[in-house]
Amino acid sequence: MTNQDTWPELPGYTDDILNEVFSHFQQRLNADLEGVETEDGREHLRIKWLGRKSGLLKQINDTYVQKTPPEFKKNVGHRFNAFRQSVEFELDPRKISKRTGIAVETLEQLGGGQSKKVVEKSVIDITLPGIRPTLGMEHPLIRTMQEIVRVFEHMGYSVGVGPEVETDYYNFEALNFPPDHPARDTQDTLVVARQEHKPLRDRLLLRTHTSPVQIRTMERQPPPVRIVIPGKVHRNDAADATHSPIFHQVEGLCVDENITFSDLKGTLDHAMKELFGSSVRTRFFPSFFPFTEPSADVQISCIFCGGKGCRKCKHSGWIELLGCGMVNPAVFEFVRGKQPAYDPKKISGFAFGMGVDRIAMMKYGISDIGLLYSGDMRFLEQFA
Repeated sequence: MTNQDTWPELPGYTDDILNEVFSHFQQRLNADLEGVETEDGREHLRIKWLGRKSGLLKQINDTYVQKTPPEFKKNVGHRFNAFRQSVEFELDPRKISKRTGIAVETLEQLGGGQSKKVVEKSVIDITLPGIRPTLGMEHPLIRTMQEIVRVFEHMGYSVGVGPEVETDYYNFEALNFPPDHPARDTQDTLVVARQEHKPLRDRLLLRTHTSPVQIRTMERQPPPVRIVIPGKVHRNDAADATHSPIFHQVEGLCVDENITFSDLKGTLDHAMKELFGSSVRTRFFPSFFPFTEPSADVQISCIFCGGKGCRKCKHSGWIELLGCGMVNPAVFEFVRGKQPAYDPKKISGFAFGMGVDRIAMMKYGISDIGLLYSGDMRFLEQFA
C-alpha cells in the first residue's frame, strides 16, 4: 500500500463496503507492524503512516473522506477516525492522550483474526484520592496585624477604621501639630496635587498615621472609648531595607475618667507579653509627640537573645518598638466642638502606636521590608 493505485475502490457507502475497505487498511497496518523489530523501524513506520504531508493516513483522508458526498461523510468520517486512533495507538499513543484525554485499548474482533478496533474508556479512576487544591494563606503583614488586634480585642477594645485620604485638619491640626511643624512639609507627607486654592485645613493628603481615626471616633462617640486602629499609612520615604512609602500601623486609644499613666504601662506590658511571650519585659523612656503629654518610647527586652545582647539589638538587650503617652488636653479641646463630653478637666486618656511591618519582620526574620510588598510568591509561600 505505497500509493493510491493499490487501494481498494469504494463503489458505495453501505456498512458492508465500508467494513471491507477499512478492514483492508487495518490488515495492512498489522502486516507493517509484524515486520518491525527495532525502534528505528517503528519510527520509520510512524512517519510512513502519520507523516503530515504524505503519510498514508493523510492520503486515505484526501482520497476517501474528502471526496465522500455530504450525506455519507458522517459515516465514513466515523470509520476513518476509529482507524486513525488505532494507528496512533500502535505508533504514537501520546497523540491520543494529548488530543482527547482518553485511554485506548485494542481488542481483536470476533472472527476477524488480524483486525483490531479502538475501544475508549475513561482515564478517571474514582478510587484514587483527589488532587487537593493549593490553599491560600494570610500575608505575613495581615497575619501580624490581626494578631495585634486580637490581643486588644481580648482586653475589650473595639476596632476603628477610617479613610486613607485625609484632610490636613484630621491628620495634623486636630492632633495638635502646629502649622509650621516639619511633618506638614511635602518632603515628609504625600499630598494630593492642586490643593493650593483650599484653606490649609481642607487640603487632602495621604494619611501619615492612623491617628485621624481617633479624632473621628471621639467626635462621634462620647467617652468611654476603647479602640484599636489597624491600617495602611503613607509617607514620602525613599524605599530601602527598612523604609517604605507604604506601611502599616496599629494605634490604640483609651479615654475615660481617671485614666492614668499606670493604666497605659499595664496595658502595653500585657500586650507585649501576649505578642512575644511571657518572659518579655518592657521599659519606658521620655519622648515627645504633639498629641500626647507626657509621651514615652517603649522598649522590649530582645526576643532574639533574651536581653543578653546581640547584633539585632545592637548588643543593648533592648529593642525600641512603639510610642505612647497620655492624650494631650489640647486634643480634647479640638474634639469638644462636636462632642462636649470631652472636657479635659473631667476625663483623661492614653494613646499608643506601633509599626506592623517592623513587628512582622522581627517575628518572621525578614531583613528587607521590600519583600513584604514585592508580591513574589516564592517568598510568600514560605509562610503558608
